[in-house]
Amino acid sequence: MKHSHHHVLRRNLLLAAGGAALAPLPLRPAHAQKRYDPGASDTEIAIGNIVPYSGPASAYGVIGRALGAYFAKLNAEGGIGGRKIRYVSVDDGYSPPRTVEQARRLVEHEKVLLIAQVLGTAPNVAIQRYLNQRRVPQLFVATGATRWGDPAQYPYTMGWQPSYQSEARVYAQHILETRPAARVAVLLQNDDYGRDYLKGLQDGLGERAQKMIVAQSTYEVTDPTIDSQLIRLKASGADTFFNITTPKFAAQAIRKAAEIGWRPLHYLNSVSNAVASVMLPAGADAGVGIVSSNYIKDPTDPQWVGTAEHDAWLDWMRRWHTGGDVRDSFNVYAYSVAQTIEQVLRQCGDDLTRDNVMRQAASLDFTLPMLLPGVRVRTSADDYFPIEALQLMRFSGRSWERFGKIYGV
Repeated sequence: MKHSHHHVLRRNLLLAAGGAALAPLPLRPAHAQKRYDPGASDTEIAIGNIVPYSGPASAYGVIGRALGAYFAKLNAEGGIGGRKIRYVSVDDGYSPPRTVEQARRLVEHEKVLLIAQVLGTAPNVAIQRYLNQRRVPQLFVATGATRWGDPAQYPYTMGWQPSYQSEARVYAQHILETRPAARVAVLLQNDDYGRDYLKGLQDGLGERAQKMIVAQSTYEVTDPTIDSQLIRLKASGADTFFNITTPKFAAQAIRKAAEIGWRPLHYLNSVSNAVASVMLPAGADAGVGIVSSNYIKDPTDPQWVGTAEHDAWLDWMRRWHTGGDVRDSFNVYAYSVAQTIEQVLRQCGDDLTRDNVMRQAASLDFTLPMLLPGVRVRTSADDYFPIEALQLMRFSGRSWERFGKIYGV
């Protein structure tokens, strides 16, 4: 059933594309070319967003606010094709049942054209079938789970950041290259997000995974602390630690490891490596030597300061996102996502239908000012992973310092 629906969608898209080409364009009055779905008109484009402004993952609330600040700047400059963006960003507290309520509200009451940057694996899983049945774009979701790149089954869902599995495979490769006799302990959030990263690590270590991973511990997002998990992982005798946690728990794990004198080689997943909201609250010294990865320019990396790209980002922060922390990489991330949404909408022209939004999202090939040099945004009808490259980096106590090659370019 799903495949036939997708086949029909593809056929309609092809017909739409073919149909447009048949008419001699100069003879058609301009207004005849405009095509709208709910959420789009001559004057506005409505975009929905769901992010945890409250609850255990509220550090990510920064992203929702920063997107709004970028759209405010766009609107002040005249919008997109003369249309102002009406941005409706709502809180789900990182609770999937609330995500479902909010998605319904955005689609059925706010009448948004698309939903963008919903945060979290479990929240997005909860609304994926609903949005695809309604044919509402679930665009550039804020999670790296592999299931966002499955256009055959979910043609209206697209990822943005590198997948968790590919990121974890890079750490595995680094472990094999630098300490082949490593004894690895893993802490993971007990959900699809945690398991996706773990699978990437296991796949990357290959047949040696069984022997090398000596301890695993999980936590629930409702847990107050992860102290007991850290004590258990230290007791395993592991000398290498893969930390698969969201920001609140990442900061706790870094702090607790230092407190109990556990000094493994510490790999931290990229979704929690923001200096302002994780590394500094955890205690700058506690994080020295931690390895993570990035595909965007970290705002604390002195290498970018004074470049035209960094200056433009800083100017936007100071004029439009005055409450935002210039050390917080989530503000670089959100700026880059917002520019990707802008690119898709510009490519849509006057055909602001949901199918055309997905058609344009699936035909991107450009770069962004705050991506690392050499990293591009590239998609096609069968490649729904826009960014597939990243570079390792190490925390100095003040900032992240990149090293080695860029993987996946």
